[in-house]
Amino acid sequence: MAEDLGNVSHACKIMGYSRDTFYRLKDLYDTGGEIALQEISKRKPIVMNRVAPYIEESVIKMAIENPAMGQLRVSNELRKQAIIISPAGVRCVWLRHDLETFKKRLKALEAKVAQDGLILTESQIVALEKKKEEEKAKGEIETFHPGYLGAQDTYYIGTIKGVGRIYQQTFIDTYSKVAVAKVYDRKNALVAADALNDRVIPFFEQQDVPLLRILTDRGTEFCGARENHEYHLYLALEDIDHSRTKARHPQTNGICERFHKTIQDEFYAIAFRKKIYNTLEELQTDLDKWIYHYNEERPHSGKYCFGKTPMQTFRDSIHLAKEKQLDKLYDPMSIDNHSSGVATSNNTLKTFARPEMASDMNEKASVHFSLENVGKVCNLVKPVNG
Repeated sequence: MAEDLGNVSHACKIMGYSRDTFYRLKDLYDTGGEIALQEISKRKPIVMNRVAPYIEESVIKMAIENPAMGQLRVSNELRKQAIIISPAGVRCVWLRHDLETFKKRLKALEAKVAQDGLILTESQIVALEKKKEEEKAKGEIETFHPGYLGAQDTYYIGTIKGVGRIYQQTFIDTYSKVAVAKVYDRKNALVAADALNDRVIPFFEQQDVPLLRILTDRGTEFCGARENHEYHLYLALEDIDHSRTKARHPQTNGICERFHKTIQDEFYAIAFRKKIYNTLEELQTDLDKWIYHYNEERPHSGKYCFGKTPMQTFRDSIHLAKEKQLDKLYDPMSIDNHSSGVATSNNTLKTFARPEMASDMNEKASVHFSLENVGKVCNLVKPVNG
């Protein structure tokens, strides 16, 4: 940028760096190239002073098997197995693997149980029950497998000259933390439904996992009269339950709020300084690239991610969702007449919205209905008098 502008001070002001930092980094680059810039921190780990790999593995295993043990007790227990490590050494290993607190070790245990099907010991059960009671008291949301609960929210990005206001529809699977984002120039119920129809539902159908419930705030794009609100109607057609946050409590949907901070710091703050966007399509193209990096390449510290990427977490735990699909575990002919009647009623409504499904209801619908027909459905679906 300094070469393009011909002014070092102006370039430093735009990027938020001092001239001293600019020249220091430039000298490093001129001397050693990009390799010289990879590690410029004065604090470098001394690998030769670390414990042996088998000792580190034993400490991690002990943290998962007995999360309630402190560093002193872990040191004493390992000493019984002829593994010598000090309490401070145990804590150093915990810090390197994000296990330094009891809460983090419980998260690691839950992730291992969910993904590997471990058999819990009595001490592990007691620790997990205690954590569950504490979380219930704090009002944390519960999610048990991919597709169990999705969080959706609207994020105001800013104003682009020539385009106007830019909004982002955000969807996150609360178990695996897989994220989907799409930008729009408006904020209403139709674009909220379009984001699900265009990106979210096709993704879950591709993975053969149903989306059961969605959590949103009480914005007008998500809430309204059920008989003529496009978003409510779309959820009804897809057979998705809708939950709303408590009024004036945005922290209930904190998963989306934290993601918005991440995408602002790691994508938008950088992208708008590198490039001038003239259309939404250009911005969406770069956004899709970053979302792919977020889902496939960026390690996540979520509750069930355990340091893996969101998509890897989704793939490793997809069996948990499939075990809950009772319609695939049992013979459909054994369903009672009442359930068959409900299914027939639901299929009738879906046939109206999706004509391509009328030929064979048993085949999976790969084409979603056009949102242009939502208005027609809103006019026809009215509450019956009396």
